[in-house]
Amino acid sequence: MEDEMKERFEDWRGREAVPEKHGGIRAATIACVVEMLENLVFLANANNFVTYFMKSMHYGSARSANMVTNFMGTSFLLTLFGGFVADSFLTRFTSFVLFCSLEILGLILLTVQAHSPKLQPPPEKTPSALQSAFLFTGLYAMAVGVGGVKASLPSHGGDQLDNRNQRLVSGFFNWYFFSLCSGGFFAVTVMVWIEENKGWNWSFNISLAILAFALCIFSSGFPLYRFKRPSGSPLTRIVRVIASATRNRKGSAIDAEMAKDRNSTVKNIHQDKFKFLDKALLEEKITAVEVEETRTFLALLPIFGSTIMMNCCLAQLTTFSVQQGVIMDRKLGRSFEIPVPSLTIIPLSVMLSSIPLYEFFRGRHGNSLASSFFQPLKRIGLGLALSSISMAVAAAVEAKRRSEAVHRNEPISVFWLGFQYLFLGVADMLALGGMLEFFYREAPDRMRSISTALSWSSTAMGFFLSSVLVELTNAVTGGWLGGKDLNKARLDLFYVVLSVLNTLNLFNYVFWAKRY
Repeated sequence: MEDEMKERFEDWRGREAVPEKHGGIRAATIACVVEMLENLVFLANANNFVTYFMKSMHYGSARSANMVTNFMGTSFLLTLFGGFVADSFLTRFTSFVLFCSLEILGLILLTVQAHSPKLQPPPEKTPSALQSAFLFTGLYAMAVGVGGVKASLPSHGGDQLDNRNQRLVSGFFNWYFFSLCSGGFFAVTVMVWIEENKGWNWSFNISLAILAFALCIFSSGFPLYRFKRPSGSPLTRIVRVIASATRNRKGSAIDAEMAKDRNSTVKNIHQDKFKFLDKALLEEKITAVEVEETRTFLALLPIFGSTIMMNCCLAQLTTFSVQQGVIMDRKLGRSFEIPVPSLTIIPLSVMLSSIPLYEFFRGRHGNSLASSFFQPLKRIGLGLALSSISMAVAAAVEAKRRSEAVHRNEPISVFWLGFQYLFLGVADMLALGGMLEFFYREAPDRMRSISTALSWSSTAMGFFLSSVLVELTNAVTGGWLGGKDLNKARLDLFYVVLSVLNTLNLFNYVFWAKRY
């Protein structure tokens, strides 16, 4: 869009940034390295929290699982708040430093509690009010920090590059996602081993050191970065435009069109959509740029809404898939038993190999293929299609597992779960990677952090939707998913329901994507 050409960046002294000295690939690479370290910490603790809540804080298994789900969902949902702050009041650099420091503070509180017997309940007793308050303060300080970091870091990295060079921006987000997956890979291998063999106290100590190191690396790039100064609340501008258009809904459409032609120099691909917004220009205090900004952001929302169902399917990997794995044959050889969370290695390995191959292939064959098949919208759509397939595969695997357990009393290998982990992992790679690039590239330049946050908040809403669907399914079916014995449940039928719902959602996505 032409408004991107008008972007102005400053150096750390407040002077106009010089392309030869500020920004560029070197500065953007720092964001990728930092994301790898931060995501390692986040996912390592997300896996560690269930054990810690149960064994040290003596919460029940269901309560512990809900606490982890709520923590992850809240963390992703708070990216909207972090993006709002980064776009409205602070630079994206300052936002990252602030929120990362808050994440470190939360981790410090959790580490202190893990090492202090006085801050933990006695055996067989639940935490006191003070102990619970200490725990939840640390937990949700960390959640707020994670939300701000994940909203500000990708947009800060993208800001270091020329946004008119779509190939360069696309390459950055591919490598950014590669870094995200790398952090996840180390979290489910090295950190899981440490947690199971050395204890969760070691996990907290190492996580704290890694996150502090990540903050130091990010801060060291301060002289290299270029900064986009905040321009006030984007949500306030959107509300003002919509309110003005509503007040003037009976105004002359011809006058509104004339005002638009007179005041706007921006050619927006959505200029024929949401035509009612043009009537906001009948008020002199509303600018054409604000109207186009609102129009562009509203056009992103149907795409965002169409991705939530896929993340509902993804949530099963941290809930029912784990429960399946616990009662399956996890032995590898005579003595080694595979930790269920480590099954994530399967899709992560595929992601880590496919992204460099894709970049190599794109480099050899130019932009022609990348501009067609690998467009962000098409990648998102392919991810949604794979998530439908994954739930159908998951249903077949669960039917086999249940049949063998009930009729032959023999657990099947946990590697059968690898199929659903693989399909869902690749679906997540395509959809989340595509969303990060799409929402950043298409967003108005003054709203890039909050628009990028839509990718993460979709994950949060998918987790919350999963909880709703589980409760609704139990209520309608009389207990498909009830009870503690998974062999008496009908998880396979629930997976079928998810596959059907996600397929219907795919058609909904195609409808909006074709009209974008």
